[in-house]
Amino acid sequence: MKTKFMLTMLLIFTLLLTACSGGNGNNAGNNAEIDDVIKMVWYPNESGEDMKSSREEIGRLISEATGKKVEHQLTTDYAIAIETMVNNNADIAFTGSQSYIEAQNRNDAIRTIAVKSGESGTLDDAKYYSWLAVDVDEQDKYKENGEFSLDTIANTKFSFVSNSSTSGFKVPSENIIAHFSQQEEYKDLMPEDLMGGGPLFSQVLFGNSHQGSAVNLLTGNADVAAFCDTCVDEYVEIAEGDENTVGAVYRVKDGAAEPFNTVAGKEFALMSVTPVLNEPFIVNMDVLGQEDFDKIQALLTSDEFANNEKIFAPEDSEQTALFTKKGKERLIAVEDEWYDPIRELSR
Repeated sequence: MKTKFMLTMLLIFTLLLTACSGGNGNNAGNNAEIDDVIKMVWYPNESGEDMKSSREEIGRLISEATGKKVEHQLTTDYAIAIETMVNNNADIAFTGSQSYIEAQNRNDAIRTIAVKSGESGTLDDAKYYSWLAVDVDEQDKYKENGEFSLDTIANTKFSFVSNSSTSGFKVPSENIIAHFSQQEEYKDLMPEDLMGGGPLFSQVLFGNSHQGSAVNLLTGNADVAAFCDTCVDEYVEIAEGDENTVGAVYRVKDGAAEPFNTVAGKEFALMSVTPVLNEPFIVNMDVLGQEDFDKIQALLTSDEFANNEKIFAPEDSEQTALFTKKGKERLIAVEDEWYDPIRELSR
């Protein structure tokens, strides 16, 4: 009787372990189910009211293509969006390339479905820019011999976007470490060292969105801020110099939407500009399924989608949209290997 009892308890214990382990690591999708609702999760950058028309239009088109209801999940934190995808609580997301790689490392059901092309309509110029910006009136403090120098950002108040952001943390932190690690004082500098005050910065802030990081700079809470061009494009205009070049000055537009409504007219200068591979739309295949993947990919990469002004607003339009069309921009199917250059930064 005692032996039978022990075997029964062992069986129950084994079943409990199996049930509890189903959602961990690269097996996160094993217990997922495909249902009649497609859940889209959005980063804080695209969760604002100004992007509502784009979100709703994309949702409407996906619903028409699949015959399923689309639900939007808005977030205030990058980590929440990533966790939602990894834990099978969303089917599709628009993320940065670093977030895609982080999510895929934790759940191998995560795949890319499409990425925005460059102005050429191809992947050849499918890139955006990671900026380091400073207050225009303080820019001379960040120059040596008349040229901007990273040496000058030591002991400043610095704002990143999120430690899961490609252009708002990963790329700028790699550049900063590559520069300062050549100096004896900072030879052991690591990415985690840049997440808090010291040894390099006097204080580190996280804006939780590119807009938030930019506003940290413009309100004086940060001396230097990292953010990208495309995420603030709707709020700012070039005031001096050429777009996406070191030394260019940008001004916040009059009537800019939140969170820039309190800093209209403020200007900042670019001290560093680094090209980054465009952000992908990603999916969780265990909750989406191949049939819906094929339908959604055909939609996203269609001429109809590329010519929809609620999603791709013309450059001279006053309408706010997810993307701005300056040339032949469209979404293109992309393979995982295309993101290997970003993946290499994490090794």
